[in-house]
Amino acid sequence: MSRRLLIAAALAAALPSWAAAQASKPAPPPANACADPQHGQFDFWVGRWDITPTGKDTVTAHSLIEKVYGCGIRENWMPNAGGAGGSLSIYVPAEKGWRQTWIDFTGSYVDFKGGWDGHAMVLTGNWPGPDGKPNLVRMTYTQSSDGSVRQAGAASKDGGKTWAPTFDLTYHKASPVP
Repeated sequence: MSRRLLIAAALAAALPSWAAAQASKPAPPPANACADPQHGQFDFWVGRWDITPTGKDTVTAHSLIEKVYGCGIRENWMPNAGGAGGSLSIYVPAEKGWRQTWIDFTGSYVDFKGGWDGHAMVLTGNWPGPDGKPNLVRMTYTQSSDGSVRQAGAASKDGGKTWAPTFDLTYHKASPVP
């Protein structure tokens, strides 16, 4: 057998294992995909929280807010009574704004849009009402000087011209889990 044939046979035998090794390597992540400052605008909400109605001491819920998938923020809402839910939020550079998708135990799905207004994260979406018609809902997240986060909700029946308060909650840092 000629030397060329031996080299060709050796390469043909090695090629499948080399190709398989290359295919199993994960693709490298994009360089600094989340490095722009907008991706960090909602980081003040990340943490393990005990939640009270604003101005009250009774804890009505717990929430775990985590940074996930590099740029995302996942909420795990766990009320003391009623059913759980959660959201996934991310800054979308092409839209120059934030998106949050909420789902819960009732099958509700809400797509919120918004962003940082210089003082708070403000997100607005159409929440299905009891009659099945969408209700315009706005949530405002504000960080306090003590590190707590206030989440205030409001609803509009006139397309956002006027707003009525619907809920007002304060997220307090939870004690570390033993």
